[in-house]
Amino acid sequence: MDAVALEIAHHRLAGVAEEMGVVLGRTALSPNIKERRDYSCAVFDARGALAAQAAHIPVHLGSTPLAVRAALERVAMGPGDVVILNDPFAGGTHLPDVTLVAPAFLPSARRPFAYVANRAHHADMGGMSPGSMPLATEIFQEGFRLPPVRLVSAGRVATDVLALFLANTRVPAEREGDLMAQWSALRVGADRLQALARAGGVRRLAAQMAALQAYSAALMRASLARLPAGTYRATDVLDDDGLGATRLPVAVAITIGRGRARVDFAGSAPQTRGPVNANLAVTRSAVLYVFTALAEERLPPNDGLARPLTIAAPEGSIVNARFPAAVAGGNVETSQRIVDVLLHALARAAPDRVPAASAGSMNNLALGGLGFAYYETLAGGAGAGPHGPGLSAVHTHMTNTMNTPVEALEAYYPLRVRRYAVRRGSGGRGRHRGGDGVVREIELLVPTEVTLLAERRRVPPYGLAGGGPGAVGRDWIARDGRARRIPAKTTFAAEPGARLRIETPGGGGFGRPGRR
Repeated sequence: MDAVALEIAHHRLAGVAEEMGVVLGRTALSPNIKERRDYSCAVFDARGALAAQAAHIPVHLGSTPLAVRAALERVAMGPGDVVILNDPFAGGTHLPDVTLVAPAFLPSARRPFAYVANRAHHADMGGMSPGSMPLATEIFQEGFRLPPVRLVSAGRVATDVLALFLANTRVPAEREGDLMAQWSALRVGADRLQALARAGGVRRLAAQMAALQAYSAALMRASLARLPAGTYRATDVLDDDGLGATRLPVAVAITIGRGRARVDFAGSAPQTRGPVNANLAVTRSAVLYVFTALAEERLPPNDGLARPLTIAAPEGSIVNARFPAAVAGGNVETSQRIVDVLLHALARAAPDRVPAASAGSMNNLALGGLGFAYYETLAGGAGAGPHGPGLSAVHTHMTNTMNTPVEALEAYYPLRVRRYAVRRGSGGRGRHRGGDGVVREIELLVPTEVTLLAERRRVPPYGLAGGGPGAVGRDWIARDGRARRIPAKTTFAAEPGARLRIETPGGGGFGRPGRR
């Protein structure tokens, strides 16, 4: 297939995924999906291998294909069927990330010629605390867990499955609206693929998908071949697991040669009691993200990217946890530390491309009370790089979401935003300064249960090439004019009038200060 035809095929398939995302975002009910766009959409070939993904959430890049694979292995899908799952030990990431998978058939065909899937973060999936991000010790405490099952059969909703799903969440009407939005997006995606198949034929479409996957694999091999051969090592740590274990190491050795890379996480901490364990799907996503981001050219995201990469993650470790480990924070916090340690190791191989550490936390905040559950991740500072300063007040690396606009937050929830500002001076010093974090201060208007799950409160984001570290984050609760610091991983009840203040970390600086 010539280059022009390949590029057209790529944009057609990516366009299907992008349109699915537009439909999902515009029809969802919850601000977390509608406003923050915490979702991803993708197209898969007849084997269930990723063919195209929209530019949504990086942590879903390597994990959604594993969920699709689990759905295909466990459920025989016919026309009009939709499979739902959120099980982190069946290709999921953490329980709030709910995946829907549907086949695409041509009329009278016996087998699907492709699949479409989306994954969206639902603001509550039950469990110990509103928002389903609790300080749990096992997955059973984190919320409702669904293996791959049919949500829709031959175009009709399986009302018993839907009823079971809704009975296990604190805000069932919102959950149902978000699920229906996901289903609507799948129908649009399947319709668009059917149009492509009718226009050019199923065999041609399959050949285009295979050619795109081979192209991405070739580009990844070429990118790896440009890096100096050798083994590159680094270690970083998580502050704690929220339940007493501190300075949990994430270690990596990356061996590069002959257009391939082996990424070995030997030496990483054993899985821990608290909820910062990552499953292999999350670790795979972080590895794919880093090598894709470091490539000099844009790589079409599909199954081919993983072919030149080998991942060795010790089973039972913090980067490949065994069932029934608590994993809510692995997807959002440990994933960020995996990125940090990978980039630190690769800074020796590609010093002209690797930035200093970014904020290193998604700064997860979940609030809930009678009739509402709110979830948000808060931006921080980006690490400075060899060519310029880091951006301030942005979501970095494994998250690609937006913030919840103040107007939307106050309209939907009994909350009032008292301050939202850039945290000036929190970026690391250097020839290029790290980006600054943010300050978000929220007043609670009703009795509220608060959960905070954050990192980089003890160990700061590192600088590179002599640059200084970014400032660590700080968290406060205030009432009647008196403020006190709170742990970065905590759950507590707060009364009306209390103000929660989150100060997120800045990014690391790059280069020695004064050498501008």
